[in-house]
Amino acid sequence: MNQILYILMAPSKDGAGGGASTFIMMLLLVVVFWFFFIRPQMKKTKELQKFRKSLDKGQKIITIGGIHGKIVEMGETTVIIETEGQGRLKIEKSAIAAEFNPEQMQK
Repeated sequence: MNQILYILMAPSKDGAGGGASTFIMMLLLVVVFWFFFIRPQMKKTKELQKFRKSLDKGQKIITIGGIHGKIVEMGETTVIIETEGQGRLKIEKSAIAAEFNPEQMQK
């Protein structure tokens, strides 16, 4: 039994082949993660920042928490929205998730 373990644990006879293939596999793994996870997330973040900069008074929005409202006043980093019951809420621009689109709500 010990002889089998020694054979399985023995180093390869080529010597240098193992290090290069390991490096290539690690590099390939990093590239795959970047293309499928990091890059799409960065693109989505840039689009959201662009959307938040383009906000204007009168626009109907939905917050991250699901509150629907219309923008009444704009500040540097905050927005005052008016909700359905004529209530006003002061929120951060970073809390705005999307523009309200009634067509999407009926799906």
